[in-house]
Parts: sequence; C-alpha cells; structure tokens
Amino acid sequence: MNRKFKRTRALVSSIIFFSLSLVLIFILVSGIKYICSTQENSKVPIYRVDTNDKKVAITFDVAWGTQNIDEIISILEKHNIKATFFLVGSWIDDNEELVKKLYDNGHEIGNHSNTHANLKEISDEDIINEIEITTEKISNITGEKTDLFRPPFGDVDDKSMEICENLGYKVIKWDVDSLDWKEVGPNHVIERVVKGSQPGSIVLFHANASDVGNYLDNIINRLEKNGYEIVKVSDLIYKENYSIDQNGVQKINLK
Repeated sequence: MNRKFKRTRALVSSIIFFSLSLVLIFILVSGIKYICSTQENSKVPIYRVDTNDKKVAITFDVAWGTQNIDEIISILEKHNIKATFFLVGSWIDDNEELVKKLYDNGHEIGNHSNTHANLKEISDEDIINEIEITTEKISNITGEKTDLFRPPFGDVDDKSMEICENLGYKVIKWDVDSLDWKEVGPNHVIERVVKGSQPGSIVLFHANASDVGNYLDNIINRLEKNGYEIVKVSDLIYKENYSIDQNGVQKINLK
C-alpha cells in the first residue's frame, strides 16, 4: 500500500512538473513575441532600408554656409544623379535662390527644422512650429510640401517621434555617417562611406564641410563602380505596408 502510494505521488509530481514546464515555456515564448512586437513597432526613425537592390541615398544637411552648394550641384549633375537636401528654415530665409536652384535641378528638399533646435529640449508646441514653419517655407519656394524630416543632431525621443508621426512626416536618419564635419581629410571620408555603404544605406554629408570637391566625386565613382545606384530618399524608402525594427531598419511587411 505504501509502495503504491509512493508511485502515485511520484506520478502526480511528474505531471505537475511537466505542466509547470509547459506553462513556463508558454510564458517565455509569449514574452519573446511581445518584446519583438514592441520593438518592431516602436517609434524609431528610418536609418536604413532592407532591400536586395543595390541602391543608396546620398543626403546633405544644410544649416550654415553656401560656398559648396554650386560645386555639389555640379558634381551631382556630372553623374546625372539626384540627392536629398535637408534644409534648416533660417538658412532658407537667406538663400531662397539656392533652394530653388536645388529644386529646379531635380534634387529633393527635406525638412531639418527651423532653427536647428534639439527637439528633446523644447516643448510640444515648439516642436510643431520648428517643423511646420520650415515645411511652409519650402512649399512657398518649390510648390511642394515635404514629408521627410531629419531631426537636428539626429536627436529624437518618443514624444518628438509621435509628434512627427501625427503630422505625417517620415523621420530620416542615416546608417553611414561620413564624418565630413570633423574635417579629418577626404581620404578618411571616402573610405568610411565606400566601406560602410550597403544596399538600402542612407549616407549623411554636410553641405558646408570643406574638401567636398575632393571626396564627393570620388565616392560617387567608387559606389557606381561597385554597382550601386544613387537615389533620393523618397525613391529608396517604402511608402506603405512597412515596419521599422529597433535598429531603424525599414522593412516591407510580407503578406
């Protein structure tokens, strides 16, 4: 009797242990799925596009200076390629003719705020003004309203991302930083961009950096030699049916 009782108790214990193990596995799997789902749908800017096509977007932040604009336009025209220029509103105020020249040459104009303020340090109302005032300035010159926004310093948080999203903007960062603003010399910039680029990359340049004529033409030549097509941001990113993972990679949602 005692032996039978022990066998029964052992069997019950095994069943309980097995059931608890199943419950724990279920909780673990559900937790992982929840985390992944949260990360896939978190408010993250677009750093890069997930694509097999050998396409990269070249972008320029334009906040100060005008001395390089004509040279940049000339180099891009030489290669018959178009780039995306993210403009600060205060720069637009002083350079409306250059804005029109960029646009008339087929380049894309994006929004880079009005005063280059850090969005994480200002109020909701000020964030809206920084974005919408600049878009209006762009529209008054080009006749088109941009929906591409690059935050100053690349700094955003959940609050500013939500505001951008509610206003209908796609927030664009980069996965390849040329570091041209550090004035480290053209060779360093060239190697960094060429080696760092991959299908779907978004490359960051600054229009006021020195030596632009010494590295931009070289970079384009080498990227094209490597089989890359250089496009505008709007021709690279997905417009609908997409998600952005925790690393900022925009992916098409497969049905």
